[in-house]
Amino acid sequence: MTSKEMVSIEPLVDIFEVNKNIAIDIRYAMTNNFTKKIIYKSDNCYVHKDVAKALDKIQKHLEKQGLGLKIFDGYRPLWAQEILFDVFPDERYVGNPKKTTKHTRGIAIDLTLINLKDLSELEMPTEFDSFSERAHLVFEDLPENIKKNRKLLQDVMIKIGGFEPLANEWWHFDLKGWESYPYLKIDGLYC
Repeated sequence: MTSKEMVSIEPLVDIFEVNKNIAIDIRYAMTNNFTKKIIYKSDNCYVHKDVAKALDKIQKHLEKQGLGLKIFDGYRPLWAQEILFDVFPDERYVGNPKKTTKHTRGIAIDLTLINLKDLSELEMPTEFDSFSERAHLVFEDLPENIKKNRKLLQDVMIKIGGFEPLANEWWHFDLKGWESYPYLKIDGLYC
């Protein structure tokens, strides 16, 4: 029995249980993140089952256009949020763990769009976790193709999936009604 099998993750699901075509690149499971440290010891992507259903719907919609989703992060345990906030304590970009953050509810998702032909990411305003004005949704001093890509991501997340964007991060979306989802404390997922 693996450690994953011994952990009860309800109401979370591994996104691959819902749609194996969604790409994952869990940045906190490697050093390719703003902390430059491995935070998670697993690169599985867990999200609330309601988020998984919405992402499945979005992925199927995008596939008709030769596109798909790539997820950078989903559910984030409080201990991981504390590490991130200790490294970059700016509430515009990193949720304060003393307050319940949306990632700790399992209803926030960080992601981008990819071309299914070669799995390359569509060009966006910045890299993931680039804490700058260029990452803000209102930043307009960008080439037209980048603005088009950002708008496409926003449109599918909002109109197809029922998410709300975060003004300071083009990659972050919260499922509408996030306030009604409780903080989750599920031990053992990324340890």
